[in-house]
Amino acid sequence: MIRHAVLATLLGAGPALAASGPFFSLGNSNFVVLLAFIAFVGVLLYAKVPGMLGGMLDKRAETIRAELEAARALREEANSLLASYERKSREVKDQAERIVAAARADALAAAEAAKAEIQRSVTRRVAAAEDQIAQAEASAIRAVREQAIAVAIGAAGEVLARQMTTASSAALIDEAIAEVGARLN
Repeated sequence: MIRHAVLATLLGAGPALAASGPFFSLGNSNFVVLLAFIAFVGVLLYAKVPGMLGGMLDKRAETIRAELEAARALREEANSLLASYERKSREVKDQAERIVAAARADALAAAEAAKAEIQRSVTRRVAAAEDQIAQAEASAIRAVREQAIAVAIGAAGEVLARQMTTASSAALIDEAIAEVGARLN
């Protein structure tokens, strides 16, 4: 029955009936608009539109809440990943510093070893040069001695040749032969 009244009100409330008059008559446009609004709200309530709207809003709120939770979880995961990467970055930096320090120590050790090797090489070369100088000196002394001996023998030969007679020469030769014979036996 309410349906029929609402239908009659809706169909009967046309522009021709919207004339002015007492408020509670179908001739008053304000009253007709009020009745149409009440009928509209009644249709909405009958069709359970507010419940559907509330359900849709609840469903949307639940979706938003789930998205917020997912975003919060993603943020926490991103923060943990960031902390992990920062920790790894610090570890890599520390490791790089240790590698650089070890390389620097190795380079210093290699430089010290090279200095020591150069010092040993210089010492060997100086010793070799001193040996060569000593050998050259000994060779020069030997050459001077040999030259002095040769000069002395030459001078002695000349002196002996002037002082020597045939008889003394034969005696000297015999004496030298005897001495050589004694030394060989």
